[in-house]
Amino acid sequence: MEKRQVQARLIERGSNFRQFALSHGYEVRTVTQVVQRWAGNNKLPRGRLTFQILRDLSRMIGKEILPGILAESAEQNSAPAV
Repeated sequence: MEKRQVQARLIERGSNFRQFALSHGYEVRTVTQVVQRWAGNNKLPRGRLTFQILRDLSRMIGKEILPGILAESAEQNSAPAV
């Protein structure tokens, strides 16, 4: 999913990158940089903050920005604690 597609999905829901960032406790610039860098990519990011931003954004728009990002977070939540 490309940056403009993500932006369009947010607008459909009455939001934008700035409102998303502020409501989720992220820096606005960080969110825009993450989307600019990772939207349209097929690999998952290694950084925790980047992963969290993309996961939260995917949940908000109802579609995965990166293939497997929602499945990856579901696996982490269901993994037994050691």
